[in-house]
Amino acid sequence: MTDTFLTSAQPGQLLARGVCRHLRSHDFACVEEWVPARGLRVDVLALGPKGEVWVVECKSSRADFMSDAKWQGYLPWCDRYFFAVDLDFPTEILPSEAGLIIADAYQAEIIRMPEEDKLPAARRKSVHLKAARDAARRLQGYRDPGVAALFGGES
Repeated sequence: MTDTFLTSAQPGQLLARGVCRHLRSHDFACVEEWVPARGLRVDVLALGPKGEVWVVECKSSRADFMSDAKWQGYLPWCDRYFFAVDLDFPTEILPSEAGLIIADAYQAEIIRMPEEDKLPAARRKSVHLKAARDAARRLQGYRDPGVAALFGGES
């Protein structure tokens, strides 16, 4: 990511950047703005070295959190669910059953680890497969920006 990204990114994207950096240091592979199903979009999907599936929602303000009631719809797509917020966020308004990550654009720290609720094997396989395919298409789109227009779908 370049300085251009840092100056043009939305606050939630900056949090996601720090979260992904932290999780990468623990051998997780992250896909940002991932769509598990129509109508859902998670800020960070993190796939762990032992097959773990974590979802992280980045909230940049109280208003951002209060306006988004979809978070429970993400639970069937992960083993652990987290909110990532900055140091000034009023964390007492976040649900206690969710994990908590404090982040900025450069780093993050897991403050509260949520209980694990393991995905069924079939769902885990489908999440891994879809994430891999989506990430590969995204990478191909960076290398060949016109490919999506040729064959349909997103790059």
